[in-house]
Amino acid sequence: MVENLDDKKLELLKAIASQLRRDVIEMINKAGSGHPAGALGMADIFSAFYFHILNHDSKNPNWSERDRLILSNGHICPIQYAALARAGYFPIEELKTLRKLGSRLQGHPHRVVLPGIETSSGPLGEGLSQAIGMALAGCLDKKAYRVYCIVSDGEQDCGSHWEAVMLAPKYKLNNLIAVLDRNNIQSDGFTEDILPLESLVKKYEAFNWNVLEINGNDIKEFIVAIEKAKLVVDKPIIIIVKTIPGKGVSFMENDYKWHANVPDKEQTKKALEELTIS
Repeated sequence: MVENLDDKKLELLKAIASQLRRDVIEMINKAGSGHPAGALGMADIFSAFYFHILNHDSKNPNWSERDRLILSNGHICPIQYAALARAGYFPIEELKTLRKLGSRLQGHPHRVVLPGIETSSGPLGEGLSQAIGMALAGCLDKKAYRVYCIVSDGEQDCGSHWEAVMLAPKYKLNNLIAVLDRNNIQSDGFTEDILPLESLVKKYEAFNWNVLEINGNDIKEFIVAIEKAKLVVDKPIIIIVKTIPGKGVSFMENDYKWHANVPDKEQTKKALEELTIS
């Protein structure tokens, strides 16, 4: 896959990430609620996943051989909705219905109503357990698909998450690749002020995971890390991606107050201008 990543494709992925960020800003402003910081920070990851990495088919979303992408921190779902729409899973116009009554695009993903969503999510700390179940099923059925699970650093506070962390190495689930968004913020402040997490690398290594740590806002670096992860034969893999919350919008970057805040009309205009320039 890295050999298919020439300069032209890389620039396309960067352009898609910028478009996804614009979609997120417009969606959350129109909805009047949402979580912009984490969604913006993960745009590069979602661009890489849906337009380069995943083995998937938007015209056949339940294809049995597809790769599974689990979003454990469901509150950043606007970025996944934007990626799904741009990848052809549903009409782009539907993005305007985010968080509206009766919309398929709820504040947290609902699996049974929207194509491309693998699990319903809301309470944090559950996604990795769900991903382990899918990875185990793939092994038992001798399927070639991989299971990717996106988790937040804030949900490292959840005990249920660490139960899953203990379980995956028992079954040597090398078809499971977790992606930990290390953006250092959660709703009430900076993670290290609320409940210190470091060293996450040493913690996961102690639980017998193969650990990679990269710049999550560098698309090429992430794709290279995925290729390295695929070479691991006897362990689950976690890629700790260091991202900038609010990436691309100057007044949102690295400010935890934008974890769950909504830009007003003027802020939306400024954000879209900055994202268009970038």
